[in-house]
Amino acid sequence: MNYPPGPKGTKGPHLNKKENEEVYKVNEKIKANKVRIVGENIESKVVTLSEALKIADELGLDLVEISPNADPPVCKIVDYSKFKYEQKKKQKELKAKTHKVVVKEIRFGPNTDDHDFDFKLKHAINFLKDGNKVKAYVNFVGRQIAYKEQGEKLLLRFAQSLEEYAKVEDMPKLEGKRMFMFFSPKSQKK
Repeated sequence: MNYPPGPKGTKGPHLNKKENEEVYKVNEKIKANKVRIVGENIESKVVTLSEALKIADELGLDLVEISPNADPPVCKIVDYSKFKYEQKKKQKELKAKTHKVVVKEIRFGPNTDDHDFDFKLKHAINFLKDGNKVKAYVNFVGRQIAYKEQGEKLLLRFAQSLEEYAKVEDMPKLEGKRMFMFFSPKSQKK
């Protein structure tokens, strides 16, 4: 398949990986005249760029600009491949710690009968036990919008039934032909 050229002449809809990888300026790519050097077993001091590169070269390491907006820019003397690996590892750990919020939807009609109500209530309880949020809404079709009060009563009854499993984030709101309510799980105490 022939894709139109992407950013910087790459082919296809994929991202240019080189662009994403090189976040830090390394060695000769650093443009500042003077830099503050830091690193393990290195005295933090301000030196010229050529001195910093010489020190890094003598140690067999790289000069990596870690804080370009500082005055003067801060550069760390470190093995760049090891530094990149540690940065990726840190980002992976942060990503693993973040909890993704999933919102499950439950749809009602304004004339939902008891059996359907109970069935949907059981599903909502299971969703909340799994730690998901629930968006319950009443969908009004055609002239059913005249029965707004019936939809509101239904959602309030639903909220009352979920009282021990969830807390209500919003009272029923009407947007267009939908009236909805959000529920978030109560914290589990073990």
